[in-house]
Amino acid sequence: MMDILYTGPVLADRESPMTRSETSPSRAQHPSPTQKPNTCCFCWCCCCSCSWSEDDKRGRRKAQETKLEPFPCEPCPKPTIEEIKQWAQSFDKLMKNPAGRNKFREFLRTEYSEENMLFWLACEDLKKEINKSAIEEKTRLIYEDYISILSPKEVSLDSRVREVINRRLQDPTPHIFEDAQLQIYTLMHRDSYPRFLNSSVYRSLVQGGSRSSSES
Repeated sequence: MMDILYTGPVLADRESPMTRSETSPSRAQHPSPTQKPNTCCFCWCCCCSCSWSEDDKRGRRKAQETKLEPFPCEPCPKPTIEEIKQWAQSFDKLMKNPAGRNKFREFLRTEYSEENMLFWLACEDLKKEINKSAIEEKTRLIYEDYISILSPKEVSLDSRVREVINRRLQDPTPHIFEDAQLQIYTLMHRDSYPRFLNSSVYRSLVQGGSRSSSES
């Protein structure tokens, strides 16, 4: 049997504008040895069929033992038992409390999804910035760390939100990631928050806080 050779055109890989201008050549041309081939790896449209589900991403990170870069926890006083119990009343109360965010982030780390909290915190920090050059620099760093499809810390966003970010990159504002931040906030609320309340991380907090109250 004769082999049939394909003589059609060869499609060149496409990269996003941000990838070409901001990432280093070594990063763009030499993928990680653990990275699996993906036919839509460089697809900027990031359609829903290309997006990774949270379960897939957690499983892939766990299998590869991904280590996120160190990021200091927020300084805060030790929470009272009343505060700890309030975290179970609503996700908003948990996220508005620095100690609550630290503990929730500790739980997310066990699920290999800490990048969701890190992205949310980075967006909150960006909103406080007023210097134009600092806004542009922080926007670039947030994009490279959490939006770029080449980043191991990429968060799960739909194509609509990515397109909005892409349109605003030329003239970023402190609120450029507002839609993306809301989407990740909602994801953490629906996907991770219920498991956090049933986790050993939260149960040990309640038990420790109750013992401290009874002893005082």
